[in-house]
Amino acid sequence: MKVGVIGLQGDVSEHIEATKRAMESLGVSGDVIWLRKPEQLEGISAIIIPGGESTTISRLMQKTGLFEPVKKLIENGLPVMGTCAGLIMLSKEVVGATPEQKFLEVLDVKVNRNAYGRQVDSFEAPVKLAFDDEPFIGVFIRAPRILELLSDKVKPLAWLEDRVVGVEQDNIIGLEFHPELTDDTRVHEYFLKKAL
Repeated sequence: MKVGVIGLQGDVSEHIEATKRAMESLGVSGDVIWLRKPEQLEGISAIIIPGGESTTISRLMQKTGLFEPVKKLIENGLPVMGTCAGLIMLSKEVVGATPEQKFLEVLDVKVNRNAYGRQVDSFEAPVKLAFDDEPFIGVFIRAPRILELLSDKVKPLAWLEDRVVGVEQDNIIGLEFHPELTDDTRVHEYFLKKAL
C-alpha cells in the first residue's frame, strides 16, 4: 500500500505518523509519502488532504500540477480523506470562498469556511462515529462547518451531538475535525480499509 499525504502546507507529518500507526494496527505493510509532485502519484493507493489553509493548498496544488491529476484519480475511485481544509478542498460548494479559489468539487456537500471562528475558538469534543460505539475525540481548529448534504450519495460518518461533522461518499471521506492530532487511529484505519 502506498498512501500519499499532500504535503504542500498544513499538518502533513501528523497525518503521515497517524497513517503509519493505523497501518501497523491493521497489519498492513506499505509506505506513507509526503506528496508534492504529480510523478509521485504513480502506484498510489490512497490520498489524504490535510488541514491547513485552503486558499494556499488550492494555489499550491495548481502551481505544482497536482490539482488536475488528483481530481481525476478521485473521480476514478481512488480513496481520499480530507480533514479541515482538506474537506473544503473536496467540497462542491464553499461559503466564504474567495473568487480565485479553486476546489476539487468531488464531494456533494456545502461547507462554510472558518465557521467556528478564529484560532482561539478551537476546541476538543467527543464525536460519535458511524462505524464504532466508542466516542472519538474530535479536535476542531478554525474548522469548516458542513451546512448541507447535497445528494443522497453522501452518508453521515461522524456527529458532534446531533450535528454532522464527518461524511462519506463512496471513496471519499470529509471531516471537519483533525483525527491526526490524537493517538486514536480508528478514523485512519477506517479510511485505509477503502484501499485494501
